[in-house]
Amino acid sequence: MLESHPDGDWYVRNVTGAAAMKTYRCPGCDHEIQPGLPHLVCWRPSEEDARRHWHRPCWQARDRRRPR
Repeated sequence: MLESHPDGDWYVRNVTGAAAMKTYRCPGCDHEIQPGLPHLVCWRPSEEDARRHWHRPCWQARDRRRPR
């Protein structure tokens, strides 16, 4: 789904726990997102290769703090 935010437009996709098969590192908190944990995948339009996996609270707070 395309979302508009103060820092621009972003595609945001929910990843269910059942679909979360790998470990990722959240750019918001720099902690791991373990397999089985629901989270978000976010990227700017035309930058699909720059997708990042985020914890939902980290994504929601990203305008209040800088990624690590």
